[in-house]
Amino acid sequence: MNARIRIKTLIAGAALATLGLAGTAIAQTFPAKPVTLMVPYPAGGMSDVIARSVNVTLGKQLGQPVVIENLGGASGAIAAQKVLNAPSDGYTVFQGSPNELILAPLAVASNKVKSEDFRLVQMIATAQIAFLAKKDLPVGSVDEFVEHARKAAKDGKPLTFASVGPGSFYHLLGEHLSKVTGIPMIHVPYKGAAPAEQDLMAGQVDFFLAPYGKKYDEMHKTGRIKVLAMLNSERLDSVKQYPAVSESKQLKDFTFKIWTGYFVKRDTPEPVVAALHKAITGTLGDPAVHAALEANSQLLPKPQTLAEADKAYADGTQQFRNIVKAIGLQAQ
Repeated sequence: MNARIRIKTLIAGAALATLGLAGTAIAQTFPAKPVTLMVPYPAGGMSDVIARSVNVTLGKQLGQPVVIENLGGASGAIAAQKVLNAPSDGYTVFQGSPNELILAPLAVASNKVKSEDFRLVQMIATAQIAFLAKKDLPVGSVDEFVEHARKAAKDGKPLTFASVGPGSFYHLLGEHLSKVTGIPMIHVPYKGAAPAEQDLMAGQVDFFLAPYGKKYDEMHKTGRIKVLAMLNSERLDSVKQYPAVSESKQLKDFTFKIWTGYFVKRDTPEPVVAALHKAITGTLGDPAVHAALEANSQLLPKPQTLAEADKAYADGTQQFRNIVKAIGLQAQ
């Protein structure tokens, strides 16, 4: 019996050693070709801006080009599914957030993506949320907005709000705003921020709770849109020209931010994940990347270990699932 146990132990040890050597070989050769960075929205939106602020430096860190692929639609599910259909080899990286990987699967019945299908490698940016309104909406502050929205709903003309898709963070914000104010509002989903912005400027939709970018400063100054507030708990120096929503009387607790990170398929080999993590962490330390992200008012998170990233993703998943439950959002 003891001899059999020893033989089984030796076989198991040999198998583990083989796997270890294979993992080491993978780590030494990865990447051996260009890496695709999948962005789940069309070019021109903030997600695309973030990707193009990072991809060149990330490519230098990896020693291979990082090629951006924009694929919008279905609240990010189309791009996410394409990543899941690709091999688990680290050559297809998903730039995502709670929008695409946590919220959309809970809100869209046809979305078969699961949060657990992905692994967070590293957070790369945190976005402030801007309260945007069309140029001719007769309001100049958040409190005036609430009163106008209430009157419009009573008159049978509820305000419309844009989002980047059903079940997205921005969809939830709009629904949550409707709930906390008790004012009916109509959701208008788009395939990304860029087309939503276009319709906002054209006056086809009333407001948009969107990830803030410097481009909104110019749009605001030239009268193409209104920036009513930032959904911050205090007025930040980087956006001191706009009030924090906490300064309002009716929505002072309506404060939110959202992070963006780089993900791979859950079963990607650990050595490959470690290689990507090292490269992304190195990219975040590059001054040029810092400057590019900060120029678009992205807040840079503190780099995490892989264990910290795993915990942050698990905690975030539970947090957003709780929000969905609280507002009673049903999958459609």
